[in-house]
Amino acid sequence: MNESKVKRDPEGTRRRILEAATQQFSTLGLAGARVDAIATAAGTNERMLYYYFESKEGLYVAVLEAMYVEFANHEVSQDLSGLQPADAIRALALSIWDYLRSNPQWLNLINNENLHGGQYLERSPKLREAISPVISLLSATLARGAAAGDFRADVDALDFYVTLVAMGYYVVSNRFTLKAFIGRDYSEPSAIEAVSAMHVEMLLSFLRPASAAASLYPASAGAAAREDGARMN
Repeated sequence: MNESKVKRDPEGTRRRILEAATQQFSTLGLAGARVDAIATAAGTNERMLYYYFESKEGLYVAVLEAMYVEFANHEVSQDLSGLQPADAIRALALSIWDYLRSNPQWLNLINNENLHGGQYLERSPKLREAISPVISLLSATLARGAAAGDFRADVDALDFYVTLVAMGYYVVSNRFTLKAFIGRDYSEPSAIEAVSAMHVEMLLSFLRPASAAASLYPASAGAAAREDGARMN
């Protein structure tokens, strides 16, 4: 690519470098990715790569930042305010899980960064800023549910968010080993539908106030009470 054209389109050049680097890092990891290959795929030269990102590690951090920010933006772009609290939680959960299935590069990058102990993500000042609007959105939904008497009032939004994401993350990131180990393919539509429905019900069951849960499962509640009484006697 002509260098003068590169200079006239700095944002385009930076974007192409990030796109090429995302492909390299998600496939080969930080150690295996090559700066010259990234520059070639981006239609630029190594000098421009170092100009924008200073180092290979700096580029890797920029890729991680971009992927996390995109993920967070996807979540906060949803309008949950018009939904009943339980429906809002269901919509948020299904949207996040669908995103994980649709973005295997993101999962590969997360897994690779965990191999590095998260040391490169710790260098980024932007990630905490990205997560804050997501937690605010979830907090508002949980508060609406608690005000309506649908949800318990003692739920930690951050812990709940981590749990929600983890439910969808595990069956996607481990889909190949799960298929080999237990023989079930969690990329099949029927398996996705079944496990997603179960996960949503688990989340909503946790959120229900104790009185609501007891009314939904009176037999189980009675059995538990009898067991507690037997232990006391």
